[in-house]
Amino acid sequence: MSQFSLALATVLSLWGALAGFWAIRGVFNHAQSLPLLKSIQRNVYLVFALVSVAFAGLLASFVLSDFTVRNVAENSNLALPVFYKVAASWGSHEGSFLLWVLMFAGWTMAVAWSRFNVSASFKVRVLCTLQLVLVGFLLYLLLASNPFEYLNPAPADGRDLNPLLQDIIMIIHPPMLYMGYVGFAVTFAFAVAGLLEGRFDMTWARWSRPWTNTAWAFLTVGIALGSWWAYRELGWGGWWFWDPVENASLMPWLAGTALIHSLAVSEKRGALRSWTLLLALTTFALSLLGTFLVRSGVLTSVHAFATDPERGVFILALLFLVVGASYVLYAMKTGDVGHGGDFKATGRESLLLSNNVLMSAALVTVMLGTLYPLVVEVLGGRKMSVGQPYFEAVFAPILLPAVLLMALGPDSRWRQTPMSNYIKPGGVAMGVALLVLLGAALWHSHFSVVWAVGVVCAVFMAVATLAHAAKATSKAGAGMPHSGLLYRVRRLSLSYWGMVLAHLGVAVFVVGVAWVKTFETETDAVLKPGQSSEIGPWRLTFIGVDSVQRQNHVAALGVFELTRGEGNVIHLIQPEKRRYQSSEQIMTEAAIHSDWFSDVYIGLGDPVQSSSNAGAWGVRLYYKPLINLIWWGCALMALGGLITVWDRRYKSKPQGEIA
Repeated sequence: MSQFSLALATVLSLWGALAGFWAIRGVFNHAQSLPLLKSIQRNVYLVFALVSVAFAGLLASFVLSDFTVRNVAENSNLALPVFYKVAASWGSHEGSFLLWVLMFAGWTMAVAWSRFNVSASFKVRVLCTLQLVLVGFLLYLLLASNPFEYLNPAPADGRDLNPLLQDIIMIIHPPMLYMGYVGFAVTFAFAVAGLLEGRFDMTWARWSRPWTNTAWAFLTVGIALGSWWAYRELGWGGWWFWDPVENASLMPWLAGTALIHSLAVSEKRGALRSWTLLLALTTFALSLLGTFLVRSGVLTSVHAFATDPERGVFILALLFLVVGASYVLYAMKTGDVGHGGDFKATGRESLLLSNNVLMSAALVTVMLGTLYPLVVEVLGGRKMSVGQPYFEAVFAPILLPAVLLMALGPDSRWRQTPMSNYIKPGGVAMGVALLVLLGAALWHSHFSVVWAVGVVCAVFMAVATLAHAAKATSKAGAGMPHSGLLYRVRRLSLSYWGMVLAHLGVAVFVVGVAWVKTFETETDAVLKPGQSSEIGPWRLTFIGVDSVQRQNHVAALGVFELTRGEGNVIHLIQPEKRRYQSSEQIMTEAAIHSDWFSDVYIGLGDPVQSSSNAGAWGVRLYYKPLINLIWWGCALMALGGLITVWDRRYKSKPQGEIA
């Protein structure tokens, strides 16, 4: 039933795309387009229903432990808790790609259902583009990555879900990440439809923005959750390793960030049209590239799904077909689009363009460090790696100036800005930033260039953003003596407040990164029960180790008392060493004590085999000051992106329509 649903969805998607593109060629007015649009919409709804049936079938197979399905037998077992069985349904290569297809069909249905004010012919082209891309994904599932492959004879019990994936975050992280990846397909389809119609105007940009912002917000949440999972689960105390698969998600995020700012210019001023179109195509192309890297078997990573390079050939062919066709269309049609309005070097357009250039440069550095080792291996047969030192040496110096430009953006004006608009607020913000830096340096009695530059950039951005928000709120109530603060806040658009939150999120994120990279400490210790070790301002006293039997593993549970200075016990913290019964894998489960900002992180090692150290265990301790600002910053960025979607101008009818 499930596989038949996928096959039928493939046929309907192909029919809808080809029939729609063929029929729209002979349509010349809005009235003729409406019946065709309604037919395409019904087809999209039916395809989503069929894919949902297929995914529900896979989910039921996992929950019911149906080991006649190879995917279930290889990624689950009877002892696996139910909520991890749910996560296991997308914990494999096949299941995760079915989730990807479900998300894609869901986004397509959302576009079909939405009531944004563009012509029916334009919307038909958007939906047909999405359905045509969906056909490629469905064919990949059916021909190269079947999640419903039958297994006979079926085993009495399955293997197990990878213990690394048996974490509550992995129930949330993949759907959020895929919502971001797939969401950029909508902007891609808008770009293709605009190129096919030979027009790209301010209305196009207006109705592309909410879809782009939503996808970007989901991708931000997905990346942040993946980082948090790696920090909690892998036991090495880090939050970003510049792993190629991590980079595969960072590249479309950087392109999407540039696209958001470029769309703002295109909507408000009609400028940067060709550049915005290229970014729309490239952002989704990078999402597909990330899919290829994760699923092709060319990478070895804890984040990667596939080890079978033959599957990668299909994805690579799909990547070249989709991306190549869109770039050829862009090359053919971009001359008709034009570049839009002109602007001066001091205008807001110039700031946003400069921001785009810096984001693109950062994207190129990440892409080079990620793909160059693969190219060398393919061409020369020699394995090499580009590690953390390269990325940290080139990435931060490119992006920190972008932070400064973002701080100045709200004080700028379209087309041309008097220099006084930059000098006064910028000078005040920089003065405050330097005072904060001086106070922090005196408090810590420590100084490093990376930390100093990061703190100055972050505080500069936060102060400039908050100062502009205060000024804008004050002006919003001008001439209205009885207007309260809430009234003045509501007078400003949600797009404005979304920008404020996102920029503050960047500032908070930069402070967290600068602080933890500079002041984190790490120590290894061998402790007997009753012995203590100090890390940062904390003292940890080892109580002992208990053995705990759980549903699918046995855990050696370390118990530590956590105190600050000479005070009372604040918390009992319990790291684990787990042995999973089905796979016999040994996993370390770190214990983390978090306050609002900082973490104490403990990894339990192995018992010491020595008569002089009977009962002793090895432990690794980390102190991570302000590390939680990294995730608080990501949350603010994502919230800012989502808030903009509810701006009133995306609900009201614009002045013109794409005709």
